Amino acid sequence: MSNSIASAASTAGISRAERKVILASSLGTVFEWYDFFLYGALAAIIGKQFFSGVNETTAFIFALMTFAAGFVVRPFGALVFGRLGDMVGRKYTFLATIVIMGLSTFLVGMLPGYATLGIAAPLILVSLRMLQGLAIGGEYGGAAIYVAEHAPDHKRGGYTSWIQVTAGAGLLLSLLVILACRKLTGDAFNEWGWRLPFLLSIFLLAISTWIRLSMQESPAFLKMKAEGKHSKAPISEAFGNWPNLKVVLISLFGFNGGQAVTFYCAQFYSLFFLTQILKVDPQTANLMLIASLILTTPLFLYFGHLSDRIGRKPVLIAGLALGLALTFPAFGWLTDYANPDVASAQSRAPVTVVADPASCHFQFDPIGKAKLNTPCDQAKALLAKSGVPYQQKAAPAGVTEVHIGATVQQGFDKKALQDALKTAGYPDKADPAKINHAMVILVLVLLSVISALTYGPLAAMMVELFPTRIRYTSMSLPYHLGNGWIGGLMPTVAFSLVVYTGDILYGLWYPIVVYAVSLVVSLLFLKETFRNDIHGH
Repeated sequence: MSNSIASAASTAGISRAERKVILASSLGTVFEWYDFFLYGALAAIIGKQFFSGVNETTAFIFALMTFAAGFVVRPFGALVFGRLGDMVGRKYTFLATIVIMGLSTFLVGMLPGYATLGIAAPLILVSLRMLQGLAIGGEYGGAAIYVAEHAPDHKRGGYTSWIQVTAGAGLLLSLLVILACRKLTGDAFNEWGWRLPFLLSIFLLAISTWIRLSMQESPAFLKMKAEGKHSKAPISEAFGNWPNLKVVLISLFGFNGGQAVTFYCAQFYSLFFLTQILKVDPQTANLMLIASLILTTPLFLYFGHLSDRIGRKPVLIAGLALGLALTFPAFGWLTDYANPDVASAQSRAPVTVVADPASCHFQFDPIGKAKLNTPCDQAKALLAKSGVPYQQKAAPAGVTEVHIGATVQQGFDKKALQDALKTAGYPDKADPAKINHAMVILVLVLLSVISALTYGPLAAMMVELFPTRIRYTSMSLPYHLGNGWIGGLMPTVAFSLVVYTGDILYGLWYPIVVYAVSLVVSLLFLKETFRNDIHGH
């Protein structure tokens, strides 16, 4: 392959055929994210279907852990498919990832629940989620590289920002399909209608497979392979070489971790927070999140273009700094605007569980065998299930009291406690008439703007950090460690912290710590990349 291909890509822009291929790559990635995000959007329902053998709080945490399982294996998918992409090429690696993802998603829709298969049901579900994670692990790096290696040098941020849009677009598509299926199946959605979005993915698989077959190989890879300069051992070259490994570590701790948390905080934890903690109707919460996604998706493209003009680093730094400053206030605003009755009741009649610490256990029972039946355990479980914020205070052995303002409940009496909470103004669910929809959407938009700042220029920076011969492997691993482990575990860890402490905002310390680390590492060690030549080997 002559140098004219790389030259054309870097100076003269891209041809109509190449433009079509890039669009096809982006669309295929949208469908793959759709498959992956369906589970996250339906975690509460899936928890009841597949983890009905444990208590309700544990079931939801287990559902989040199964969601996280797909993220945990993503780095391994990055190694497997990154190696293939650097050795064999981008095109057929793409094809393998979409087939694995599509079939795994379809099978989730076919899988019987706990009532039919018992413990085998959640085990198979976790296995399918892990297959999805492996596929996603090979997807992102290939898509970003493929687009970047076709794009003009001075427009890489703008072109690759289309890949950044695909995650939000996939989430948006999944929410719209779920909304349509809810309308179609009505009350039966929680029983069997939730399966339809998974089953419909078989049609997206067919379209995506056709799209991937129509793609052409990356010109940079073809040129490198024709010259015999492609890597024979990309994993050892990428991670056994300190100069390259140092860049991998900077990219992981400097911005990938922080970027991942901004994305999952804006798109997933906000939804969990609204539905599970603030008790907003799921359909209403989905509609508000859909509105925010529609409003902010163009910003991912804008910040990608902006990074072509002023550099990648300033845009990323701005997102991390805003995340650090505004995450706690944003979720406080969500509480005020989505369920003002909770905020006013908490101010008027704060709840405190006063009990012997030895009688209060962590509300997480992995095997369904723990006896969480002390008065303290039962009170905390009811409060967590009801979305009631509470504090804990130590007391002598044998003492358990629930203070609701000036009212004191001795021991645990379910009906008495529920009546006392109701009298104090704590609602069973968010009152639809009191939800300030415009302000909730505005807060969700704010969180998405922070995500767009960190995510928009990310693909271009990642591609520019690493040489062509080991680019797929080098960039895929830190991206999926950041997004799979640091970001993907955020909803699970944050929700567990809320249940453990009773403070509905306590889980936000997780993203705050990640933002702080990413901001410091980026400021000290991250170098600007937007003028780097990506066509060298």
